[in-house]
Amino acid sequence: MRIGFMQTRPRFGDAEANIRAIERGLAKVREATIVLPELCTTGYLFESRRELRALAEPLDGPSVTRLRALARSQRLTLCFGLAERAGRRVYNSAVSVTAAGRRYVYRKAHLFDREKLFFDRAEPRFEPFRSGTKLGVMICFDWIFPETCRTLALAGARVILHPSNLVLPYCQTAMVTRALENRVFTVTCNRVGSESRAGATLRFTGQSRIVDPRGKVLAQAGARGESLQVVRIDPGQAADKRMTSRNDLFRDRRPRFYRLQ
Repeated sequence: MRIGFMQTRPRFGDAEANIRAIERGLAKVREATIVLPELCTTGYLFESRRELRALAEPLDGPSVTRLRALARSQRLTLCFGLAERAGRRVYNSAVSVTAAGRRYVYRKAHLFDREKLFFDRAEPRFEPFRSGTKLGVMICFDWIFPETCRTLALAGARVILHPSNLVLPYCQTAMVTRALENRVFTVTCNRVGSESRAGATLRFTGQSRIVDPRGKVLAQAGARGESLQVVRIDPGQAADKRMTSRNDLFRDRRPRFYRLQ
């Protein structure tokens, strides 16, 4: 199986330009699973909920339609961030589209900082979907809640797709731990560049990376430039949860002693 990321520099508010850039960047990629950044069609730093609603799209809107067509024509599975307009609500979502034409939607569970001002709080379902293997999805700040990745892994996900707009300095390194503690592959796709709007400036940290179930970094982008990287993996490696001949990460769990609420 081939998996990868496309680290981009979205233009704020210009979905047409951002989609064209994705189409150009992936023009030569075939038969792979590719992760794109969080909110990669709109940019990130919204000034108001009104502005967000104006830029958000429904799931049958032009961005999903075009990326779905790209996935079909090039036999790709694409996972990308979208400001999803659903009636009166707007969610920070990740949409996954497959070569077979299927579509899966995950709505971000843990909103970060200013996102709480504008996005609606979702009731997410941590359910993997199958495209070559079982794939789980989480978005950006979800990474810091270990229950997110663990729930997906317990549900059978062998690869975690992780669209992101990271600004804090330590997520990329922490994803080694997420991969190790769940024995899964992780694909974190961050964006680069900066946005200055509404009296605030955010600088995105890049460094997208792919980590294997043993914590080895298989590919990593730089902190500033756009980057497309694809590697070949054996998803079967994520089925082996053994630490030693006597220790299995999942079988050794003792859930009745854990307090999660």
